[in-house]
Amino acid sequence: MTDTREDLALPPALAEVAAVGFEWEWDDETDEGRGCDFEPYDRFEDPARTAWWFRLWTGNPDADGGQFRFFGSTGAGDYAGFWLVRPGVPVVGQPVVYLGSEGDRGVIARDLGDLLWLFAAGLGPAEAFEDPDPPEEPNDAFLAIAERHAPGRRAPAEILTAARAEFPHFSDLIAAMCR
Repeated sequence: MTDTREDLALPPALAEVAAVGFEWEWDDETDEGRGCDFEPYDRFEDPARTAWWFRLWTGNPDADGGQFRFFGSTGAGDYAGFWLVRPGVPVVGQPVVYLGSEGDRGVIARDLGDLLWLFAAGLGPAEAFEDPDPPEEPNDAFLAIAERHAPGRRAPAEILTAARAEFPHFSDLIAAMCR
């Protein structure tokens, strides 16, 4: 059964981020990317699609990914979404995870507010996972969204450290699902 459009609606702050979007370009001369390779969805991924992808990614036909609400991906096939691990807590209060196309995985934010501050610092989910040092230029549009929806600026390294400390066994949990 497919969820209704309302069930898949993004929280308002994340919908604002999706409306702004991320800029990314590849420089053939330097063989490097600039910006954030992240494409937020206009709504959460349909659970049937999540189940298909998660089974493929884990190689486990019994894993359905039902504990995740993915809200974006990269051109390489990395996913970012909420991990529904806190009982009774709304989706915006759930931790945000990154699942890379090559098997990388980790918790990158304790909640949506922390994620907004990563975006404001100029980081996408993959960039935050790989190197939490923000680029020289923060994203002003995302900064305004973070200030409206998550008052109290937080540094990327602080966000990543707190998220990883709170959920140190996330990678082991995912590894146990992989075949």
